[in-house]
Amino acid sequence: MHIVVCIKQVPDSAQIRVHPVTNTIMRQGVPSIINPYDLFALEEALRLRDRHGGEVTVLTMGPPMAEDALRKALTFGADRAVLLTDRFFAGADTLATTYALATAISRIGREWGVPNIVFTGKQTIDGDTAQVGPGIAKRLGLTQLTYVSEIESLDLESAAIVVARRAEGGVQRLSSRLPVLLTVIEGINEIRRGTIEDALCAARAKIVRWSAAEAGVEDIAKCGLKGSPTIVKQVYAPSPRAEKAEVVPTEGQSFTELADAVIAQIFQKKPGIETDLTRFVQER
Repeated sequence: MHIVVCIKQVPDSAQIRVHPVTNTIMRQGVPSIINPYDLFALEEALRLRDRHGGEVTVLTMGPPMAEDALRKALTFGADRAVLLTDRFFAGADTLATTYALATAISRIGREWGVPNIVFTGKQTIDGDTAQVGPGIAKRLGLTQLTYVSEIESLDLESAAIVVARRAEGGVQRLSSRLPVLLTVIEGINEIRRGTIEDALCAARAKIVRWSAAEAGVEDIAKCGLKGSPTIVKQVYAPSPRAEKAEVVPTEGQSFTELADAVIAQIFQKKPGIETDLTRFVQER
């Protein structure tokens, strides 16, 4: 079995900065970490490998410094790491990113075997779009199972997988044939601590580096800023609210009296809400 895990090195959200002209994230001088959701994906891949055998290949696209994230992934026990790095990839949105990653996964399949499962986290903490996983699945023609909260079973002989996924109002139980792409949510597992042996192997390991041409990218115009139709018009922090919170005295009041007092204050400040609610009740 061969599993590919797509990870991303993201800027620490506590120290993120945005370029004032291009409105893209400035990564220089900002501490970087592995996207937290991708760590859950990596752990789930490693658990499947430990249970069923095979190899786990970790893939990322980014600048040369993204090699640090790959070495970190190797310390957890991944078997191989591939860095897709080229100046043509700079400024990529989700459409351009999925094109590059899907191309690289195809090259990985030719080099080390077509992956049975491709893992990603549900989203990244810098973009929060949750589009990269589904985009890769679409480009590679894979069945996509998103927001997976548990892998219930995996049968390699019948090439079948059963998962539970988080959905509005409950949990869905889905089965699919392999190969598939899974995006996983937080809490699906508890991330392991890497062993000393894995850490030593990671320090000595050779990271496979591919340029756009080496990965097999045929159309450079689909990569990076040039291949990104997304345009960020403005990035700004929300302005602080001028109104201060009001304190409702609770001493000597029952829950019912307290609720009535809060509702009365809301209706006093927003009389339109009372009118709309009264009309709604009358219409019912």
